[in-house]
Amino acid sequence: MKAYRYQRYDTVPHAPLRLPLSGCRVALVTTAGFYLDEQPPFDETISGGDCSYREIPNTVETQSVAIAHQSRAYDTSDTKLDANLVFPLDRFRELERDGTIGCLNHRHFSFMGSIVKPQRLIDETAPEVARLLKGDGVDAAFLTPV
Repeated sequence: MKAYRYQRYDTVPHAPLRLPLSGCRVALVTTAGFYLDEQPPFDETISGGDCSYREIPNTVETQSVAIAHQSRAYDTSDTKLDANLVFPLDRFRELERDGTIGCLNHRHFSFMGSIVKPQRLIDETAPEVARLLKGDGVDAAFLTPV
């Protein structure tokens, strides 16, 4: 990792939370590289990283998601045993049941992590997902970066 050329981005999009969590629609966003069997896996051969995303329905059985991730620095063995480590959907379902959050969105989003050339992600796919979440009426997105 010492040889890795990190990039710095000085602007960080932020929107203050206007509701208590108990009144919020929440979506999960992960960079764990999760996809469903019927979706194409993330392409680990793309130089700089695959900037696409996968929709994960809220109804999914958490342990049924597959993983495609290209980073040698990310050991997926524990994640394969319990996806909640990096995509805590089951934990958020508990938060929904006990009223800590208002409700979960009908879909969540997965990206591949370790994208070392993120310009397409910044310019296209992340804003596209943000528009989809806004259209869904999502008040808060919980990001689990990997």
